[in-house]
Amino acid sequence: MSPAVRSCVPSEASDARGVSVRWSSDRTLRLETAPAGPAGAPRVLAWREALRGLAPALLDLVPTASTLTLVFDPDRLDAPAVEAAVRTRLDEAGTDAAPAAAPRVVEIPVCYGGAFGPDAAEVAACAGLHEEELIEAHAGAEYAVAFLGFSPGFGYLEGLPERLAAPRLPTPRLRVPAGSLGIAGRQTGVYPQTMPGGWRIIGRTPLRLFDPRRDPPALLAAGDRVRFVPIGGDAYAELDQHGPEDAWAGR
Repeated sequence: MSPAVRSCVPSEASDARGVSVRWSSDRTLRLETAPAGPAGAPRVLAWREALRGLAPALLDLVPTASTLTLVFDPDRLDAPAVEAAVRTRLDEAGTDAAPAAAPRVVEIPVCYGGAFGPDAAEVAACAGLHEEELIEAHAGAEYAVAFLGFSPGFGYLEGLPERLAAPRLPTPRLRVPAGSLGIAGRQTGVYPQTMPGGWRIIGRTPLRLFDPRRDPPALLAAGDRVRFVPIGGDAYAELDQHGPEDAWAGR
């Protein structure tokens, strides 16, 4: 670790905006806000927009629900100058800064219930709803991608109607099919790959949430808005057979 960085690491301060700024390694600076979740995520995304052009050392910006990690080139890093530049950018952006561009809206077709949504009936019953009402409520909301994590392309989506909140399964499934739409607590999300998982599965999409051959590989990005569109089994099979992304985009 360079002397310039070492002098910054012990210090951590929260300013008047409630932003905590601290070095978490010799090349990563972390900004943190409270609270996490729906209230914190928009601020984190606004910081990302304000800091995108920070040069010349900045390599990457990694958002979560309540933090933004800045990754720097250690060979071009002057830690005190970088920290000062970050604080200046945050001051210029303001406390309630918003992203410069309107968010992208991504529509995702979902076949709810049945074999595609083995937990839909139970989630509906726990919410005091019929399964059709569960589908209407879930698909009727618009969601914000707070951040990607857990698995490549997995977006943590905020905006689930409160009455649909459901705990994780007591015992995770060993195999959750790719495209499965789940609920865990007050979040919803789609499994990009087939993997173990403990979210309550209420449906499935034929779209590929992550494809390493695609540019960019992930269908979703932090800051996107998501709408789920209910489809039937026949529509699912047709999309799945004919290249779901192209077929859905050209509908």
